[in-house]
Amino acid sequence: MPTPFTGPLAATFAARTGDPVERAASLASLLADPACALPVPPASDRSVWSPEEGRVDRETVAAVLARARVDLGTPWPLPSASTAARLHRDGDRTAHEELVHSRQQRLSRAVVAAAVTCEDAWVDEVADGVWALCEQSSWCWPAHDDAWATRGWVVPDLDRPYLDLGAGEVVGQLAWADHVLGDLLDARYPGLRARVRAEARRRVVEPFLERRDWHWIGLDGDVHNWNPWIHGNVLVAALRLLDDPSDAGLRAHVVDLAIEGLDRYVAVLPDDGAIDEGYEYWWNGACRALEALDVLAHATGGALDALDPAAPVPALRATVAFPHRMHLGGDWYLDLADGRARPPAEQPWHALHRAARRVGDEDARRHAASYRVPGAPVADETAGLARLLRALTDDEWLAAEPGAAPLPRDVWLPSTQVLLAREEVGSARGLTLAVKGGHNGEHHNHNDVGSFVVASDGVPVLVDAGRPTYTAQTFGPDRYAIWTMQSSWHNVPEVAGTPQEAGAGFAARDVVAGDGELSLDLAGAYPVGGLGSWRRAARLERSGGPARVVVDDAWDLGAAAPAAAVVHLVLAGDVTTSPGAARVVPLDGATPVVVRWPADVPVEETVRVLDDPMLGGVWGERLTRLALDVTGRESLRLVVAQDDTPGTAARRTPAQDAASGIIDPTDGTDAAGDTQEGAP
Repeated sequence: MPTPFTGPLAATFAARTGDPVERAASLASLLADPACALPVPPASDRSVWSPEEGRVDRETVAAVLARARVDLGTPWPLPSASTAARLHRDGDRTAHEELVHSRQQRLSRAVVAAAVTCEDAWVDEVADGVWALCEQSSWCWPAHDDAWATRGWVVPDLDRPYLDLGAGEVVGQLAWADHVLGDLLDARYPGLRARVRAEARRRVVEPFLERRDWHWIGLDGDVHNWNPWIHGNVLVAALRLLDDPSDAGLRAHVVDLAIEGLDRYVAVLPDDGAIDEGYEYWWNGACRALEALDVLAHATGGALDALDPAAPVPALRATVAFPHRMHLGGDWYLDLADGRARPPAEQPWHALHRAARRVGDEDARRHAASYRVPGAPVADETAGLARLLRALTDDEWLAAEPGAAPLPRDVWLPSTQVLLAREEVGSARGLTLAVKGGHNGEHHNHNDVGSFVVASDGVPVLVDAGRPTYTAQTFGPDRYAIWTMQSSWHNVPEVAGTPQEAGAGFAARDVVAGDGELSLDLAGAYPVGGLGSWRRAARLERSGGPARVVVDDAWDLGAAAPAAAVVHLVLAGDVTTSPGAARVVPLDGATPVVVRWPADVPVEETVRVLDDPMLGGVWGERLTRLALDVTGRESLRLVVAQDDTPGTAARRTPAQDAASGIIDPTDGTDAAGDTQEGAP
């Protein structure tokens, strides 16, 4: 038998379970009965689910039922062989996945309707949805299935089910539906719950046990968001669906392996709680881990509680703060990797609120509560049945009073080398600067070492474009042919016509974080032989007058000289350029900004029309890239300031500039009259 992995969870749970080798035996006695192992009351508890007297949120229920009524009598979405095969024919993975998601969302709506009303028509709707999932050839999304790699098939291998995110989501949904509606299903559809259990074993439990080399387990230490997402669903399935008394040992064994898998994720979660995939992926990574561990705490009566406020696992407590640390303002967030700067606002805020309460993080709780709108639905079915049920039945979330988001003044995350600084705590007003070091081998990586983002009143102006709609290319060998992944479309230099290269070895060097400033050497991110250094210092100037962002680049091309060099700037909004300046009117009515550089630097402007719906949904019709040609120079200073008066310069005076050491790039000199060339 392999030696069990020992990480932070094993250490935390050791007092109750003993040595990890003995944990499965201890779990058999610690785990609650399957009928009450999940932290949501069943529909038979009318004190919760009754539409008149229950505690579920009425606004949410009404909205879900309204959508569910539209479903009745219509054909269920039907994923097909032709939609699955499109991945391998034209690279489209979205068409099939949307059919799968639509089917599952319809079932989630029906589960809520049946739980609230207990009406036969809704139980029938649930049974039809459950039956459809049991009949579905594969629960795995085609983009993840290995049938093509192993057999050259564009359809799944039914004898070798692949356990991926899709399969995990289906088995988790079936377990939650079974938990809430078990009595109603038994009364009207005897045998259906047995079918669910048989399919869960064949498609999930047995593959989970038989193939212990799944890449998402993280045996090599490379652990990403698949790990907690899948392990959390396997945990739920084992707790609820392995309910035959003869399966008590098997149930404990599967739960034990799920805990060990989650432990691998927690073990690599950095002390600062940062996620290199960025804010949007936090919800399906660290948040999934927090939710799974909350279920485990419930299923063991608090005996195994990694979020115990008296002594939570440190990295778990830290990651609860990550969302509000990445918040720019409103619905805008710092987007890294494959995230979006304006992700959907309808996140499972109740999950963050619950985790914040559990670990005692008041700022994180306030951040989640700031999205609570009294009288509006608290969740919908798009995030999955589990999250919908938890939101509907979380009394403290339902009673939460909205307030202001915390918006910390300064954030430094050493694990990912991300700095964020704004003018004042608690306000998105003015300028916010974010700078990233790191390396180009991160999860969902973009080649972006040294890139920076500037927001005006919380709205990004100098931006990271984020990602377009996923296709087969996104995670294939041609990933970096996608323009949004390239350093050429980030706010970084390009040396000798060479962009940054992908891989963990292409990284920032000599990274130093200060008060509102990050200094780093970018040269290591470029496969340019002999390149000496490219030093960048980006800072938010908060004193001596209205705030400005100042970015100083100074470089030594070394053996690569002479070589062409450009600095790219990617802008969102309406852009007007003039010698040495660009004025940008941002999205969402934010205060305009002016970006300045030496007037003798040639600039090439490129307008990128956004035909991808995901990018267009964030940035509108276009992004603008400026290429500042700095060939033959040794340094460059950029200054970004708000400017709410059309046609005027920024608000600071020359005297204020001189007092703070800022050079006016319109004349190329500093206060002492020295030329800007060679400035530090």
